[in-house]
Amino acid sequence: MPGFTSAEVQNLKASYEKAGQGHVFTYYDSLSEPEQKAFVEQLQKIDPARVHKLRDLALNPPKEEGQAVVEPLPDSATASIIDSKPEDIQRWYDLGLELIGKGEVAVVLLAGGQGTRLGSKAPKGCFDIKLPSHKSLFQIQAERILKVQELAAKQAADPSKAVIPWFIMTSGPTRGPTEKFFKKEKLDELSEEENASRAKGVPYFGLEPKNVTIFEQGVLPCITNDGKFMLASKGKLAVAPDGNGGLYKALQDEGVLEKMRPNIKHIHAYCVDNCLAKVADPVFIGFAAEQKVKIATKVVRKRDAKESVGLILQKNGKPDVVEYSEIDDATCQAADPKQPNLLKFRAANIVNHYYSFEYLDSMGDAVNSLPPHIAKKKIPFFDTEKGEAVNPTSPNGIKLEQFVFDNFKWLNLNEFACFEVKREEEFSPLKNADPAQKADGSFEKQPEDSPTTSRRHIKEQGLRWVEAVGATVKNGDADKGLEVSPLTSYVSLHASSRPVI
Repeated sequence: MPGFTSAEVQNLKASYEKAGQGHVFTYYDSLSEPEQKAFVEQLQKIDPARVHKLRDLALNPPKEEGQAVVEPLPDSATASIIDSKPEDIQRWYDLGLELIGKGEVAVVLLAGGQGTRLGSKAPKGCFDIKLPSHKSLFQIQAERILKVQELAAKQAADPSKAVIPWFIMTSGPTRGPTEKFFKKEKLDELSEEENASRAKGVPYFGLEPKNVTIFEQGVLPCITNDGKFMLASKGKLAVAPDGNGGLYKALQDEGVLEKMRPNIKHIHAYCVDNCLAKVADPVFIGFAAEQKVKIATKVVRKRDAKESVGLILQKNGKPDVVEYSEIDDATCQAADPKQPNLLKFRAANIVNHYYSFEYLDSMGDAVNSLPPHIAKKKIPFFDTEKGEAVNPTSPNGIKLEQFVFDNFKWLNLNEFACFEVKREEEFSPLKNADPAQKADGSFEKQPEDSPTTSRRHIKEQGLRWVEAVGATVKNGDADKGLEVSPLTSYVSLHASSRPVI
């Protein structure tokens, strides 16, 4: 049985025809029953009227009146781990641990990306950056959750409540492999050696399976330049993930908000490719909770005026993210009047956010108004006029994606906060493969945001931590560093002895 009635199919056809997309049913009658079922299920998940609205919003964004005025966020909305008073940092840390100890904190991981640019077919979170432990990004982050739960439990009135639910947002291609990876099942995307090594660990890296929820972000159809949905085959739409901004709709559609509703009041969200991310950071959570804001974001200082990063600032009196390309040279180079040795605009966006549950739960239909961005791409498609598959050699269509920070501008300044952290302690993105190597093993050019830089940054951090407590490190490590397990320490080491490691 097809699993749907002819009336349901007719209603579906009518909704697509009304949106000017009736052509997607061109080959429907020629499909087998299983193919029809799969096609209908795909089409039912997409609202063609919503997609039309998003495309129109992308092509005709609201015009801003007058010239945009950009300024740094007010002091009342900012704090820095670099120059805050120790007693303030301690107060935020204690508050964050208290909230975790009450079971009021959840973590959302943005993990929809594949490791294609790293030379891997597996989800990026499965990637091994070649630490001595060979821990994947997923395992490193899971162990940070385990450690901070342990720290919170020691201070909690009821230690059993010190649990941090982990909600992992995947995409269509990464959901299945991610679920297998957490269950320690064999992954076709990994080598035999990698699968054998990974099988030695425990499922879910020691976390309780009931506290790990893997869900899937939505997709949007690929669209021709004249607005028609593209087919990947006779019975399948060509689609692409809706961007990290699809988080907000996915939280609703996948039932995540309902799972959070009984206890969760504070959410930390971050990207899987940042190996230094302080998962469920008590200081950050405590800071944001004390500020009573709807959204807070972590930033690092720009390395220099020309670093190509988005900036967190206020634009026309609202919090916003402005891309490097949107700011003129004079603004980029401007010095901070209060601290002339620093840039005036230096708050670099690292996509690491706090949300109050109340805010996420209140978004409602606003998730459909998040402004999409257009990416012109070469998109393989099935030509309904010629009846054949086409692999284009130049851009032939567009993909729509939403950015997770595009709702910042919907808030008032007193509803938003910015927290500056040290780059070397909290931000090392994994974006690129390592460069080619010379015969002597050195790289042809400097690695940038690669497995090597990620590995080095973790080891350099570990070295700083142990040296800070008086240890002398003589381990002959090729990266001149030391890996410290998250299960040993969440942020730093505390010891009175001075061992030689």
